[in-house]
Amino acid sequence: MTLNDARLACDRRGFLRNSVAGAAALGLAATTRLSAATTSPNDKIRLGLIGLGWRGGQHLSDLLSRDDCEVVALCDPEGEFLDAARKKAPHAKAHADLRKLLDDKDVDAVVISTCNHWHCLAAIWACQAGKDVYVEKPLSYTLWEGRQLINAARKHGRIVQVGTQQRSDPMQQAIRAFLHDEKALGPIESVSVTRFGVREGVGKRETPLELPKTLDKDLWLGPAADLPMYRSKVNYDWHWDWNTGNGESANWGVHVLDDVRNVAFRDTVSLPSAVTCGGGRVVWNDAGQTPNLMFAVLEAGTVPVIFALSNLPGRPGSKDPLQFEDTQSGYIVHCQGGSYHGRRGGGVAVDPAGKVIREFKGTTGSREHYANFFDAVRARDPQRLNAEVVIGHDSTNWSHVINAAWRSAKADGLCPAGTLAGGQPTLALEQLLKDHVAAYGQTIPTDALKLSTRMEIDAFREMFVGSNAEAANTFLGPREFRRPYVLEAVPAT
Repeated sequence: MTLNDARLACDRRGFLRNSVAGAAALGLAATTRLSAATTSPNDKIRLGLIGLGWRGGQHLSDLLSRDDCEVVALCDPEGEFLDAARKKAPHAKAHADLRKLLDDKDVDAVVISTCNHWHCLAAIWACQAGKDVYVEKPLSYTLWEGRQLINAARKHGRIVQVGTQQRSDPMQQAIRAFLHDEKALGPIESVSVTRFGVREGVGKRETPLELPKTLDKDLWLGPAADLPMYRSKVNYDWHWDWNTGNGESANWGVHVLDDVRNVAFRDTVSLPSAVTCGGGRVVWNDAGQTPNLMFAVLEAGTVPVIFALSNLPGRPGSKDPLQFEDTQSGYIVHCQGGSYHGRRGGGVAVDPAGKVIREFKGTTGSREHYANFFDAVRARDPQRLNAEVVIGHDSTNWSHVINAAWRSAKADGLCPAGTLAGGQPTLALEQLLKDHVAAYGQTIPTDALKLSTRMEIDAFREMFVGSNAEAANTFLGPREFRRPYVLEAVPAT
């Protein structure tokens, strides 16, 4: 298979418009208990939870506290996670193999909180089994997989919500109106995006890690390659292994990039037209593979988006993360007449002198996001979703193109020279990261960082074009799947 397999068969705007309407129409004919013809708004939606680790455990606790749904099935290949979940939901059926859960006619919808490499295959199988889907971010392990899930959702008339829960915070709509309808700060000139959060290395063993006996290795790996692991533990740290995860840019980064697509661009920019990315995995000398330090320039029309990431303390010996102005994990929309500083659950607009113009207060969006999903399921209407699968696909792809540019990079360096056209705020973020690296001195040698060329992107075809495109596109296309866990191409309908 190539990256062009199962590509869009029609104009992208027409696809989004027509496919959502078509999915709603297909949903009216759904044969599940929750078809529009038979469902009362008071019916509880029966849920199966797939993946019960850190995030899945949070979902379980949250969903058990609600009266509009019922957790009827649980699934995880890690026996310890499954046992812990059964104590919270003793009435629920328990499975190690998600295929058994998907065969259960008592399950209306699934909540998928697996490792990234399982997200799309599990969601596609769920669509094929007639289940609606709430799937955690990042939507996909690769861009190609996300496109297959979109096609599967359309083909089977399923409701698919992506777990970028900040989309359901009512505050987001107010910010969009403030920036775009009221034009309170004037034209947008640039956007700064930061993910500054301190983490630790994952260790570096001399011999491969022995997996716990409570873990079914085959079911845990699924479509991923069976490779030795040299980190200290299996769970959670799979994020930092390219075989199973996508790094911090697609872990926390996708939340903030999704906010930017939503608030700054009102979802009008599916992909940037070009990306340049530098960074590396530095200081820790561990078995992790994904960068803990990144700087990327994403070109979105006339508005550059500057993305900076660091999992290191701001200075050696400190426990505090970096901070750009007042932002650690968040974004700043730089406008002609001031700036908006956003983060999860709140934000503030200031004038050029820093005087507060307006404060915004919100929530995490979690409870509202579940409610939004359940509402769309009952109505059989994907247009009601705040993070419908196409929205989640586009936001996830910003992380994918950042990663692909970096993974295909050949030169040494962190920040691209002479590419920042966004004025002083974006230049200040560049300087902050350069000073951050300088503070670590020889512990971050120059050759530990690599810098891509400017990589052009064809948003319609969802692929890199031009110089070095072939190398970068290998990281967007389908992986080599481990049998029998093969994600087959799903033709667009």
